[in-house]
Amino acid sequence: MPNDNAAHSIGFIDVHAHYLTDSYLRRARAAGHELPDGMPEWPTWSAEAHVAVMDRSGIATAMLSLSSPGVHFGDDRQARALAREINEEGAQAVRDHPGRFGLFASLPLPDIDGSLTELAHAFDVLHADGVILMTNAHGVYLGDSRLEPVFAELDRRNATVLLHPTSPVCWEHTALGRPRPMLEFLFDTTRTVTDLVWAGIVERYPRVRFIVPHCGAALPVIADRVNGFRLLLGDPTSPDVVDQLRSLYYDTAGTAFPRHLEALLRLVDPSQLLYGSDYPWTPAPIAELHTAAFTAIPGPSPAQSWLNLTTTNASRLFPRLANPESPRAERFS
Repeated sequence: MPNDNAAHSIGFIDVHAHYLTDSYLRRARAAGHELPDGMPEWPTWSAEAHVAVMDRSGIATAMLSLSSPGVHFGDDRQARALAREINEEGAQAVRDHPGRFGLFASLPLPDIDGSLTELAHAFDVLHADGVILMTNAHGVYLGDSRLEPVFAELDRRNATVLLHPTSPVCWEHTALGRPRPMLEFLFDTTRTVTDLVWAGIVERYPRVRFIVPHCGAALPVIADRVNGFRLLLGDPTSPDVVDQLRSLYYDTAGTAFPRHLEALLRLVDPSQLLYGSDYPWTPAPIAELHTAAFTAIPGPSPAQSWLNLTTTNASRLFPRLANPESPRAERFS
């Protein structure tokens, strides 16, 4: 087992980083995902290659997660088995590279019973750092009342939840023949976060720490409009939409500079920002340039760099990273 934790105690904590396995690729392709979300090809991934990219970029720890299209391809039983397999593989990468990786476990939504079972296994056996939820599961968005038992359990465990976009069920009509990550991913993120807020999930389950990807997608631009409709159509005494959005965390994967991150900071405090690379879906050379930008561009204040800011924020969500010797399961007790 490599001892590659040395000399990496200071560096970015990457909350938006992905992994793949050969078995998963075979199953996804067999389910019709030959061109994932309209992209020209699947990326390749290995833990060793990932660590090499991290070393070149100054990333101390990457929190691994499975990207779109997730684990549910239409059959609950097969989705449960695939979620267990991919989570075990991710946990093995964490064990094999101490200090370099963390894990957001996948759940087989919209299968509620299967998701609750896998959630317990992920936290209690694999000691995962959190879970990843796709923005919709076969058209079921995250504000849907059927998902309440899952959010209740996540709240009980003080869980961190990374949201990740996937294709909407209507993508054939809306993507205009282009890869869905270009536009549809941003709109689906905006749609599901708005649904979480309007459905009261954020208010009812305040111990769930949500991470919104890609600098909040379109939320920085439309937050006031959504809040206006709350006043127009809803109960004027209901929680302010902007205030709820400000309580969420946001990763900086994607084209954060020069405009997107600036727009986000007009909505949320810098204390809610986290670093994200989106590797390997963002190829290594581009991912390395992305990290270099956060090193070269001045931070939000003269006294604080992006590295210091985002690492400090991530350490609040993942306190084990500040004390690698502590039990990984301690935060979920």
